[in-house]
Formats: sequence, structure tokens, C-alpha cells
Amino acid sequence: MKPDWDALAEEFASSDKVVIADVDCTAAGEQLCERFEVQGFPTIKSFSPPDEDGEDYEGGRSLDDLREFAKSLGPGCSASTKENCSPEELAELEEVMKMPAEAIEAEIEALSSKMAAASEAHDALVKELERQYEESEEGLTQLKKEMKPRLKTLKSAVAKSGASSAKDEM
Repeated sequence: MKPDWDALAEEFASSDKVVIADVDCTAAGEQLCERFEVQGFPTIKSFSPPDEDGEDYEGGRSLDDLREFAKSLGPGCSASTKENCSPEELAELEEVMKMPAEAIEAEIEALSSKMAAASEAHDALVKELERQYEESEEGLTQLKKEMKPRLKTLKSAVAKSGASSAKDEM
């Protein structure tokens, strides 16, 4: 994907609406990647002001797919760029803009808290699943260690006696 990404960056190098960039999450960009919750590589995110969190891109990874996506980017719908809003987005934006600032802040806080709680619950679930996996892996390893000598003895007895095992009959 790197050659296509570099070609895309070259194509959009002179754009005043789109910036194509990459970040090395294993080096100097580690804090930036943590901030935007980048966990898998490569991760593609798009940012349209005033959005500060970014959106995950889930589309195709070919140069043509990336080019089409990049062409659709630019300033999004906001109070300062109403011309970029669809009629539905504009109606919702105008409705929100009628709300008192305290109500907007309260809703932002409520939604952020709900997302943080869901993220914490997810992380706890992943941690518990990892613990269960490790416990199961240890149990399986121990079982194999305990059973292998007996299994080896049984197989050698079958081979010596010329008897066929169930495996041979299948």
C-alpha cells in the first residue's frame, strides 16, 4: 500500500483542501497515534474541520480507491462552512445552534462520558478474554505434556501388535 499512498500524496501535494500524510506510530508519532486510538497498521483517518477526532477510513486500499476518497475530502459541514452542508445536515446544525451553550456542553460531556465508559468496558472485556485465553493455553499445554507419553505408548503397542487403530480404518 505504501507505493499507492506515496503516489496519492504526490498527486495532492498542491491541493489547498487535502493533505496526505503518514505517521510512524512506532517512533516519534507514537503519542499522536495513541491520541487518535490508532491500533492497527495501516490505519487511514480523515479530518474535516472542525472535527478534531477524525474518521476511520474503511474503503479500498488501491490507488484508485484512495484517489476517489481523497477527491471527496475537504472542509465539512460546520457553522462556519454551511455551504458544505447537505439540507439534512444544515437543518440539524441550525437546530443545535439554537440550543443554549450550556446545553450543548452538557450533551458533549454526556456523549463523551458514554463513549469513554463503553471504551473502558471494551478494554476490560479484552483483558478478561486475554486472561481466559492464556489460562486455556496453559491448560492445553499441560494436558498435552501429561498425555503425550501415554499416547506414545499406546501407539507403539498398536504398531508392534499389528493391530489397526481407528485412525488407520478411516
